[in-house]
Amino acid sequence: MTITQPYTCPSNETLKALDNKLSKRFIELDPNGYFLIYLDPEQGLICAKHFTNVINDKGVACDPETGKPLICKKDNPPRQETRLYQGRTAKELCIQLFEDKENPCPISYLDHAAYLGREFVRAEIALIKGEPYVQD
Repeated sequence: MTITQPYTCPSNETLKALDNKLSKRFIELDPNGYFLIYLDPEQGLICAKHFTNVINDKGVACDPETGKPLICKKDNPPRQETRLYQGRTAKELCIQLFEDKENPCPISYLDHAAYLGREFVRAEIALIKGEPYVQD
């Protein structure tokens, strides 16, 4: 008879290091756009603004109107979102995004959908705990 050792869960530090490493991998940008996720704690909502973009031949996200690369700087002029999604939970947001028969899903890559699901859960946990949320 073989005796096996009980499974030991990795430490929080080990899991955080793995998560940080995976966050630095290359990802192909979704040509259907991107989301900026934030909390509205006063209303108890997770918010996700969807913005369109085009991907140039170098794989860089560009403004569809100007063709210029999108750069994350605080002094950039704000862009107008195509739609604002709001929900009290990650599940509520995912249902809006993926199950709304009247508005087509603005996501074309499965890895983008999985990323959004993870971020919505992180945002929900932060909302419940009353902690700040920063999108990965």
